[in-house]
Amino acid sequence: MIINLLNETGQKMSELVKNLKRYYHSGEINSDVKDKDEIMKKLKEIYKDGKLDELDGIRIDYPDWWFNVRPSNTEPKLRLNLEAKTKELMEEKRDELLKLIRK
Repeated sequence: MIINLLNETGQKMSELVKNLKRYYHSGEINSDVKDKDEIMKKLKEIYKDGKLDELDGIRIDYPDWWFNVRPSNTEPKLRLNLEAKTKELMEEKRDELLKLIRK
């Protein structure tokens, strides 16, 4: 179906999905840390007013943004992914979280 749509419109896939994007994402950002567990605990406490999910690290949801922080199994790193409804909010929350993670 997608191949047919690409052929019919003559557009690239990136052009077809452009209008479907509703969020701005940070991409995965890796940070070297000394105590992964302590930072994860601190993040859960600071963001306790959000909806917490601990299926893969911690994911905390808010109406206009969410983030996931998960520890690497093989390295002393935490991996942050974040999405927000605006680019400005994504950048603000990304910087806020990185400051806490890298402290």
